[in-house]
Formats: sequence, C-alpha cells, structure tokens
Amino acid sequence: MKFKTNTQSVLDEGIRLKDRYQKQSTINRAYVDQAIHHVLQKIDQNLETFTDRFPDSSSQGGVYPSIENNEWTTSFWTGMLWLAYEVTGDQKYRSVAEGHLTSFKQRLKNRIAVNHHDLGFLYTLSCVSAYKLTGNEEAKNVAIEAADLLMTRFHEKAGIIQAWGDLTDPSQRGRMIIDCNMNLPLLYWATEETGDQKYKSVAESHIQQAARYLVREDASTHHTYYMDPESGKPLYGDTHQGYADDSCWARGQAWGIYGFPLSYAYTKDWNLITLTKKLTNYYLNRLPKDYICYWDLIFTDGNEERDSSSAAIALCGLLELVKHLPLTDEERPYYENAINNTTESLVEHYTTDVNSNENGLLRHAVYYKGGNRGVDESCIWGDYYYFEALVRLSKDWNLYW
Repeated sequence: MKFKTNTQSVLDEGIRLKDRYQKQSTINRAYVDQAIHHVLQKIDQNLETFTDRFPDSSSQGGVYPSIENNEWTTSFWTGMLWLAYEVTGDQKYRSVAEGHLTSFKQRLKNRIAVNHHDLGFLYTLSCVSAYKLTGNEEAKNVAIEAADLLMTRFHEKAGIIQAWGDLTDPSQRGRMIIDCNMNLPLLYWATEETGDQKYKSVAESHIQQAARYLVREDASTHHTYYMDPESGKPLYGDTHQGYADDSCWARGQAWGIYGFPLSYAYTKDWNLITLTKKLTNYYLNRLPKDYICYWDLIFTDGNEERDSSSAAIALCGLLELVKHLPLTDEERPYYENAINNTTESLVEHYTTDVNSNENGLLRHAVYYKGGNRGVDESCIWGDYYYFEALVRLSKDWNLYW
C-alpha cells in the first residue's frame, strides 16, 4: 500500500527559536549511566510491591497504588523491567517480568479490559519484548493472539482501528485517536513473525488515515477524529483530554512525534519522516525555556501544569527521528540539542529523590486534567519512556516496538 497523504499540505514552521536549540548540553555517557543508575534504584525499591501486581496509571500524592492487571498502562512497568534486565543482565528483573506473562496471557484469554486498541501497548512491552530478548515462544504466541484481537477493531470502509468501546455501539464506532500510532508496531511485528501481510496492511491503512485526518494543516494534531464506519466519510475532530477541540494536547502531539517514525521503520515511507519533522517543529516552537511542555501546547508560559510524561514520549520520538535522518539534514543538529537539553532538564528538575516516599521516576506529569486525574503526579508511561530514552542514549537499542 502506498502512502497517499499529501504531506505538502501540512505547514512546516521550521525551528523558530534557533538560539535555544543551538545550545549545547553537557551530558555525556557517564551522565546518562548515572541517570540509569537512579532509575534502577527506584525500580529496586518497587520490585517487591509490584512483583505480582502493577503500579496504577498515575500516582496519588506521589505514590502509585497497587492494582491488578486491568488497566491499559500495566505493561509499562513490565517494559521497565525488561529494560532493566537488558542494561544490567540481572536475573531478578527478568524473573519478575517473565512472571507477568501468565497474567497477560490470562487477561487476553478471559478478555479482561481488552476492549480497546491499547492491546499494542499491553502486549508489545510485556510479550514482544520478552520474545525479542529471550526467545520465549509462549510470549511470542500470546503477542500474536493479541494482534489478532486488535485486528477485530479494524473498520475496513473507514480504514481505521477503533480506539475503544463496544464495536456495535454507534456512539463509539469510527473513533480513532492519535495514541493508536503507538499500537501499530504490534501489527507490523506480527507480519514479520507470521509472514501474513494482513497485519501490516491494516497498520498501513490506519497510519495513512491518522496522517490525513489527525494531523491539522498547521502541523498540530487532533486527539481524536470520527469517521463514518459505514461510508468511510471523514466527519470531525475533537479532543478527549486536551484543553479544547482546537488546541493541541501535548501528549497527543508526542504520540504523533514517536508513532509516525515507528511506522516509517516498518514501511520505509519517507513521507512519514517529513510529517514527523513538521510535528516536531510545532512542538519545539511551543516549549518553555526548560524544554518541558505544558499539558497542552496552547500554553507556553504561566501557571498551568507541565507534563513530563509527554516530554519523555517526545524525547523517544526525537531519538527515533534522528536515527533515520541523514547527517546532512539541516535541522538534525537542532533536534540533537533538543534531545540532550530535554534529557538534562528531566534528570535535574523532574526526577524523584532516591530516598523519598515517591515511587515513580518523573514528577510533574498529567494524566487527564479535565477529569482531575493524575494532575501533577507521576504517570507510569512517563517513567517508562524516560527510561527508554536513557537506554537509547546509552546504546544502540533494538526496538521493542
């Protein structure tokens, strides 16, 4: 399938604050290694509490409640354990992560809170990672079963994977959200493992529609977009967790910055990189001086909450983007400086203390401002992506995605 979106219709602002992104950071490998050491200390503090249970999506008063495996976010903790095992070789992390396999297998078998597209998050970080690192065939088979279930959410006429909700509910049918970009690697991987092109075909269809309709002409993004599932006709975009329908939810922009180049890694369609650069420039142009975004990009200063979790996602996206850019790309040095300065800002000003009661990694994240959930707290995906970014900076990392 060829990518048909005309990326030329999306504005490229370029990098407006060039002086800010010419600033060189002082971070080096030793600095990154020390930051990873801090992450491992915090994981060790949580290992017993979260051996058979999982951190909730966001902390309460700086502390993650312990939950069963019934949220869309539980795999981020498992993914952190696999990262810890990968960088240390310590069997204690592998043992707990492998112990989670039974839980994820039963969750899929018993259809426990899997009526959504976040199967990609759940089974990429819990099972695909396990298979890639250890060759665990059971993990591979569970991940393929998850990919099969994700395929049932595809609306052929609309060309999209429905985000959440009952597939027969007219009020939910035809909804796609920018988050789904991150769930598609499970399908690309399933094609690689099985040789069946149906998975990749669906993923390519969805990313095409996401690029066409979730990305606005000014290179900002809708959080959600509705398609008529019967006719495939595009209807309208709005927000679910952003400030307003016409604003740009920071985490949504970050999902775009990371998700589009992940699809490029499988499709080699350069239009996805061109589009990612435009989204990235829009994002960078709206960051405050410390490089950590507000929870919605409509805010560029003032007293609104920052979202360190969005910054961590975007950081991973920048690292993936730069990996694919030629050395001659004019904006690449600005992106590299943004990576280093964002990393330094997170390490120095947003991490929890080793000896604090807080059991997350990053402070000052926002889950859902409008719902007053996880506001100025730790968010487990932010912790995961922060750790992933550090691992990417420390080695030539083989994607779990």
